[in-house]
Amino acid sequence: MTSNERWLLPDGIDELLPERAASVEALRRALLDDCARWGYRYVIPPLVEFTDSLLVGLGADLDVLTCKFSDRNSGRMLGVRADMTPQVARIDAHALGEEGVTRLCYAGSTLHSAPQSTAAGRSPIQLGAELYGCADISGDLEVIDLMLALMARADTEQRHGPITLDVGHVGVYQAVLKNLGVEGDDAKTIFDALQRKSLPDLDNALTTANAEVMSVLRALVNLHGGPEVLEQARTCLAGVPEALSALDEVEQVIHAVQAVHPTVSVYVDLAELRGFQYHTGLVFAAYLDGIGTAVATGGRYDNVGAVFGRRRPATGFAFDLKALIAGAGQSVGGDIMVSAPDSKDVELLDVVQKLRATGRSVVTALGGTHDPRCRERLVKGDEGWVIQPLNPGENQ
Repeated sequence: MTSNERWLLPDGIDELLPERAASVEALRRALLDDCARWGYRYVIPPLVEFTDSLLVGLGADLDVLTCKFSDRNSGRMLGVRADMTPQVARIDAHALGEEGVTRLCYAGSTLHSAPQSTAAGRSPIQLGAELYGCADISGDLEVIDLMLALMARADTEQRHGPITLDVGHVGVYQAVLKNLGVEGDDAKTIFDALQRKSLPDLDNALTTANAEVMSVLRALVNLHGGPEVLEQARTCLAGVPEALSALDEVEQVIHAVQAVHPTVSVYVDLAELRGFQYHTGLVFAAYLDGIGTAVATGGRYDNVGAVFGRRRPATGFAFDLKALIAGAGQSVGGDIMVSAPDSKDVELLDVVQKLRATGRSVVTALGGTHDPRCRERLVKGDEGWVIQPLNPGENQ
């Protein structure tokens, strides 16, 4: 290994330098504060857990995405979290065990064994909110409303234009397969083909299926577009009552979003099986122009708590803060920084302490050199230390 190679990071792993790190951290604080104003309480799940609890009952896709290693103390396998949602579900079901509606929010680094897309990295900083104990669609509407409100807080529309909300419903796919009697390995193969929206793979999976099964599933791949696609879907799925109920929920989401967030574009995708296989109902994602992957994803996942001994209705969403800050309309400006002389003058130290206590940033001019970020300076006058403008290139 050459000396230059020692500084290389693994593919898909990045570091945040001061300006970007400050923007991400400021956004994290602002979004968590907003979550608190909506009644969501902050939790901090562990970075590493035993895979027995981290991955149990959550599907092979999350298992493959999780980085694992052996615990020297116990000899058991540990996993670095690839997704924090199941961890928060465990906290709700096992650690808290509350009755009624529970609202939780969180933020932290995650690690993926491989990027989920060509544009994504392997170390997202995930921030999300989860709502437990509400089986009604009002819970889904709340978390979607909160997600869009947080994107407005990040000012994403200023740089990228309107947000596109992609809405689907796992219940449509589940109802169709149940109605057609498809199960087992055939259902898994069809799921994989629909997830990729690959008609050739779907046709291969349906080589032994009858004409009705093939017709309905092929139609499902093409049921995407504007809100008007719902009418086409009702015609195609007229013989599947459970699917029609799922379409009603999608329609309620569309009406609610159009009423409260009129600038948000809505796209319907009824074959959307994005993300992890633990979703059970409505699924949604937010996209911005110029960013190839979703900046936020979410949906209903009522079955996850069952593996922790307490099945609870659940719905929520998560951002990748790195992707969201890339779509934000402005970076963090902060206050105007003040340069202070490198002096032990008691009066000066008192002034600096008071300024910092009020939220101002004061940087000591070590060696007589001002920090280039400073736009003001402390100068001693007849009435004590006062703040004056600092001219570019000026030295003390």
